[in-house]
Amino acid sequence: MSKTLHHIVIVGGGAGGLELATQLGERFGRRKKAKITLVDQNLTHIWKPLLHEIAAGSLNPHEEQTNYFAHAEKHHFEFVLGSLVAVDKDQKQITLSPPQLSKEHTPVIQDLNYDTLVLAVGSVSNDFGTEGVREYCHFLDSRQQADVFQQDLFHLYIEAQNQSTERALNIGIVGAGATGVELAAELIETTKNFYRYGLKKIDPKQVKITLIEASDRILPALNEKTAAHSAKQLKKMGIDVLTEHKVQKVDESNVYFSNGEVLHSDITVWAAGVKAPKILETLHDFKRDKINRLMVYATLQTQTDPNVFAFGDCANCQLDARQPP
Repeated sequence: MSKTLHHIVIVGGGAGGLELATQLGERFGRRKKAKITLVDQNLTHIWKPLLHEIAAGSLNPHEEQTNYFAHAEKHHFEFVLGSLVAVDKDQKQITLSPPQLSKEHTPVIQDLNYDTLVLAVGSVSNDFGTEGVREYCHFLDSRQQADVFQQDLFHLYIEAQNQSTERALNIGIVGAGATGVELAAELIETTKNFYRYGLKKIDPKQVKITLIEASDRILPALNEKTAAHSAKQLKKMGIDVLTEHKVQKVDESNVYFSNGEVLHSDITVWAAGVKAPKILETLHDFKRDKINRLMVYATLQTQTDPNVFAFGDCANCQLDARQPP
């Protein structure tokens, strides 16, 4: 009787999860030393730091995306299309919900057994419960959200093109981390391109891009010298930078600050803060931090179960935590 292969299941096909599945497939899957399975809710992979370029329309996603099924076949692992619903650590089993392909199609819940589970589900934007953000702001957590922003921006230009007079355009970006800063810079070129392509009812000189940050400087995760240089470059490009401005609420056409100021914004992007994906909120058996990231040791094993690993933005690695024998 043939020996059952050790089954390693990786949930999340982002930069970390996809690379791990590829390396394990090449090292163990190729030689039939283990079975490797990658799970993701999308058919294709786009490197998340490129989403701001897709949103701005400066990158063709079809040229950058990786098809999971084709990549899995090439690198000796299996790909399963589905969203994580639950983890049963006692049964060593995860539950997946496949996508609903049509209104007539009823997705069938699927259970997948594992010997080793790796969670690499990344992070999503944290709105901190700010009023109106979920209803009126765009996010850049996924390819789909980037596409929606790009389409909505384009529609604003089409609407303006059908008007008899020129108009101004106000774009608000909340959060001056890497995503917010890079998006603001990309949008400068986007507005120029729209004008070159014949959409001339919105002159680039009439586009006001405002980058909003609650702390006292942009790029708070980087050193002050880099942040200061970046701020100087943004101002040279004509981007307004508002630091020490905490957003109190957002509506369809305005951003309201706790100091009483109001900023008009025709289209607003929320890129401030991150938290773990909602699915991790349901993993009550696992030790998590305040933003629901899984607590892991330096080995990346969760502090709850040594057979379950987590890494990337969904994990909180405690290098000084004592690991049980």
